Amino acid sequence: MTNLVLVGDGVVLQSDRSGAEPEGFVEAPDEVCPGYLFDGHGFSPPIPQLIPPPDRVSARQFRMQLRKSGLLAAVTGWVAAQNPLVQDSFQYSSTFVRSEPMMAAGFAALGFTDEQVDQFFAAAAAL
Repeated sequence: MTNLVLVGDGVVLQSDRSGAEPEGFVEAPDEVCPGYLFDGHGFSPPIPQLIPPPDRVSARQFRMQLRKSGLLAAVTGWVAAQNPLVQDSFQYSSTFVRSEPMMAAGFAALGFTDEQVDQFFAAAAAL
């Protein structure tokens, strides 16, 4: 049966395989379904929605990711060289927040890019 789709603003809004020919619908390949993009000439799959990385993870998740990444020794060494407030924050925090100045300083000291920090937090959140 023919796949007919209704397109609005370059996005497939509806698909009809009933055999009827609804007004305003255009023929599309079988795999095309709502969400596909249409540029007036051809269809393409939808662009996946990017899920932003978490802005915080638990202390357990953070430390486990440090260990899995082989960074625990480097980070504990960096923390040991910091002032007592940073040391206490690292040792006693129950949550690690990406936007905290201590986090930014620590990741910068390790040479991390913003993308690498995002990847670290995403991986930690999955633990």
